[in-house]
Amino acid sequence: MKITRLHMVILVFLCFLNTLDGFSVSNTQNPELTRQFDDDFKTRYSSNRFNYEGDSYKSHTPSSSGTYEDYKYEKKSSYNFNINLDFLSWFFYLALALAVLILVYILLNEGRSSLFSTKPNKALQHREKITAENIENTDISALIRQAENDNNFRLAIRYYYLLLLKTLSLKKHIKFEDDKTNAAYVNETKGKPFGPSFAYTSYLYNYIWYGEFPVNTEQYNKAKQRFISLLNLLK
Repeated sequence: MKITRLHMVILVFLCFLNTLDGFSVSNTQNPELTRQFDDDFKTRYSSNRFNYEGDSYKSHTPSSSGTYEDYKYEKKSSYNFNINLDFLSWFFYLALALAVLILVYILLNEGRSSLFSTKPNKALQHREKITAENIENTDISALIRQAENDNNFRLAIRYYYLLLLKTLSLKKHIKFEDDKTNAAYVNETKGKPFGPSFAYTSYLYNYIWYGEFPVNTEQYNKAKQRFISLLNLLK
């Protein structure tokens, strides 16, 4: 069974609830026990050995004595200790909740989080390969302009197609992968409003890039317009 991101989020949330339950204090009380005295219990304790009547004696500890001061200090320390424990408990719960939220955010973004770091668009050279790792931060528009200046229209069409895949990936319409075929991308967009247009631009790209024949300016501009129209539709 394939584990989706939603399953991962639910699993993390359940683990979080289980952790909170482990740290909670149980308020369950033991059942009350009822005891009864025997009917003759008074006669068993009527001898002189059990005569404890006499003057009562009460002890009073002066407030200035060391014993009284120790008692006050212990009572105050116990109160402060309880307050510190309550504060640490709330701090722990808040930190744990924040950690869970960050983990959920990362899972929903497939392990990539721009919350902590952002990378500017990188200018690649023609010889450098655009991969799933660097396509999101690659300035493909600059590569298109460079290819057009060199009259390398086949390469410019390739970059237009990569720009289209990058846009679809950022819009969450497809998942860009290095080993995925163009036909797989077309299947991912089936049923979407732009699906037919993307299928046609994929055909143009395959025909021009893999055809290995020269492309003149007029042919390039016609194909380029189809890519631009689809890119504008995806904005």
